Amino acid sequence: MLRSVAMLALCLFFPGGVAAESVDGVWPRGHYPLPQYSDLIGEIYVVPVREDETLVDIAREHNVGFEEIRIANPNVSIWAPRPGTEVLIPARHILPDTPREGIVINLSEMRLYYYSSPEVVETYPISVGREEFATPVGVTRTTVRVRDPSWTPPRSVREEAAARGEPPPEVVPAGPDNPLGRHAILLDLPSYLIHGTNQPDGVGMRVSRGCIRMFPEDIESLFDRVPPGTRVNIIDQPFKAGWSEDNVLYVQSFPQLEENVGSFEPVRNALDVVALVAFDDNLNPVAYRRLRQLVENPNGLAVPLRGPIRQSLPVPD
Repeated sequence: MLRSVAMLALCLFFPGGVAAESVDGVWPRGHYPLPQYSDLIGEIYVVPVREDETLVDIAREHNVGFEEIRIANPNVSIWAPRPGTEVLIPARHILPDTPREGIVINLSEMRLYYYSSPEVVETYPISVGREEFATPVGVTRTTVRVRDPSWTPPRSVREEAAARGEPPPEVVPAGPDNPLGRHAILLDLPSYLIHGTNQPDGVGMRVSRGCIRMFPEDIESLFDRVPPGTRVNIIDQPFKAGWSEDNVLYVQSFPQLEENVGSFEPVRNALDVVALVAFDDNLNPVAYRRLRQLVENPNGLAVPLRGPIRQSLPVPD
């Protein structure tokens, strides 16, 4: 029931591109009311595996990327989960610590946030550049939107293909073989785009040459609603902290990007992040142990830093 309602909700928009809340309280895919007195959106929940369903299938259906679903369910097979197994859906997110405007891309989290109106924030899983083609941090903006783009393979792609004895064409036209998918939003950074893909199983992994890849349905939803000139802030926050509406401090930890390992001390960074939002750099021993465990074993789950972590989670109908 939840799955069919969510698909129906994808069609509910006010003129001008602002998402509408449905009568029964279900928002379109990826949309949340922007909290005024909280840093959290969404909830963690569980779903049972259906017959012939992979963890990747479940991730895409629930607006989650490959790495997100994998690290949240380390004991569940990616490609052959047992039917009936309960799968944790990491759909609670701490909003990044940065101005809440335009598009925000958090590289370590492999997730895009779009502040599409003063009342709405959207979030979607993405792929980012692999280590040797790391997506750069910084502030840029969107420029041109292209529907059914062609793709000109860069020289590095042609050289790699030639080494395998498979020289690619100079230009790949629009169609099912085009790695850009059917929609592309160009950035004011030469050769960098936000685009779809013809290989959606890779969304949520570090597989691109620096571009931001999205599920085809997600980039299609954004395409007409992201105007040229939209601010795009590319950041890297592997550890986040924020407050819930009932004044509980939550934290969320992701694996550090390989190229940044050694550039800062992860536990010290996490302590600094918590101190910044809590106005207190003194953690009791229990909270410190939890923080250290999350940093050393990141699972992407937004959980309370202090107090019990809820064990029973809702299962949708």
